[in-house]
Amino acid sequence: MRHLVLLLCIGLSCVSAHALDLQLEGRRALVTGSTSGIGYSIAKALLDEGADVIVNGRSEAGVNAAIERLRKETGRTAQGFAADMSTADGASAIHAAFPDVEILVNNVGSYGARPFEQTTDEDWYRLIELNVMSGVRLSRLYLPGMRKRDWGRIIFISSESAYHIPPDSIQYGMTKAAQIAVARGLAEATAGTKITVNSVLPGPTRARPPGGKAADGRPWEDVERQFFTERRPTSLLKRFGHPDEIGHFVAFIASPLASATTGAALRADGGTVKSAF
Repeated sequence: MRHLVLLLCIGLSCVSAHALDLQLEGRRALVTGSTSGIGYSIAKALLDEGADVIVNGRSEAGVNAAIERLRKETGRTAQGFAADMSTADGASAIHAAFPDVEILVNNVGSYGARPFEQTTDEDWYRLIELNVMSGVRLSRLYLPGMRKRDWGRIIFISSESAYHIPPDSIQYGMTKAAQIAVARGLAEATAGTKITVNSVLPGPTRARPPGGKAADGRPWEDVERQFFTERRPTSLLKRFGHPDEIGHFVAFIASPLASATTGAALRADGGTVKSAF
């Protein structure tokens, strides 16, 4: 198990002070949409900290492949459950299989770019069901158990797109803003308990492609530079975040060490969202 190691440095000499234990050993965590991307990195970070993790995806093959990859990378074995989280049946099935989840990470989601005038009601309802209602249903199912134990973590993986509404997917930005609202409302509803509810807002996040080339053949550095010049000029990071950077952050928010953090929209956006503070 890998814990964050703090180093005490004097001059050119550094010694390990202590390992920061996130106290997640044996905690059961469900991460929806965790066969790739940010969800996979969250699952990996939680496994590294000793949590018992449930991987979720739509297909059995995808779930099994993610579990095997996690085993190779962490030395630990996750459990898995294939189900469509955009449906009430999918949520009920995973709850029936794993009723004692203590950490719920509502990560599953989709984008779906299309000019606004060309969007249909179905485009909107599809993203609402997957991006919003999946988390609403699972939170509703798992919250009673958390109340009974008087401990739990519910985390919605939103996006800086909740503030920077993308003009090519207004419906996506709306669902990301809705997640922040749901998380805040649930935090209010669990006030005074040892249950925390937060939303995490990643910025533009992408793993570097193999070989350092984009799909159109351009060097990845050129694509990245253009993106942050034209589309996210407010970024302070000036690069795409890596999914593992989000995974480590979420693992901390899921831990007992973050017990004073609730009702917050936590930005891991590289500074793209400007505020007055």
